[in-house]
Amino acid sequence: MRIRRPTSPVNRLLKALPLEEQLLVAANSETVELAAGDILCEYNQIPRHVYFPLSGLISLVVSIDDQAPLELAMIGSEGMLGATKILGIREAPMRGVVQLKGQAVRMTVSAFEELSKNGSQLQAVVKRHLFVLMTQLNRAAGCTHFHEVSSRLARWLLMAHDRSPSEKFFLTQQFLSEILGVQRSAVSIAAGKLQERGLINYVRGDITVLDRKALETAACSCYAAIMKDQRRFATLLGTA
Repeated sequence: MRIRRPTSPVNRLLKALPLEEQLLVAANSETVELAAGDILCEYNQIPRHVYFPLSGLISLVVSIDDQAPLELAMIGSEGMLGATKILGIREAPMRGVVQLKGQAVRMTVSAFEELSKNGSQLQAVVKRHLFVLMTQLNRAAGCTHFHEVSSRLARWLLMAHDRSPSEKFFLTQQFLSEILGVQRSAVSIAAGKLQERGLINYVRGDITVLDRKALETAACSCYAAIMKDQRRFATLLGTA
């Protein structure tokens, strides 16, 4: 099931906060535009801000040696970038890069640390989100090793579709090859298979989802598992 974004975009973590804490967040943050390609944090560097996406998509990626970056998790309006700050860790564990443009509530790290002190609801919801993020990271490692490129591509397109305001979004073969950790030729073959089956239309980077239900069937089991975790998390937050 696709979770459609409401007319007025909201972040689910912030929505779960009591009104008093929501007002404190609003007083200590700003809404910013996120452009595709923006690097919001870099591995092993100390970021200045944390981000609560209202729309769009942020990928957490890792680079090893001289290899192309590989995506391990994605964050949309259900989460935040910078959740590890709740553990007292200063450096970013991965690069955070915007994949689909959108908006986010941006807060300085110092303000976030002050508002997420012991006993705050913000601390509680961020800790729960961090656990869900950890399960996504674990699943991504197994998915990359065990599942075929076409089923992984279908899973990724579904997760991007969940966070897109329309049925169409722009993703180049080069980008998809880096995200999936495969050669561009493998992405071309996988996308061609999905297109031949009438699941998507893919022309010069413009992807249109034509048959959502069939795309879910084509995806690996990781998509259903991730969605189950997110629904359980939303129930815990009271935002399901």
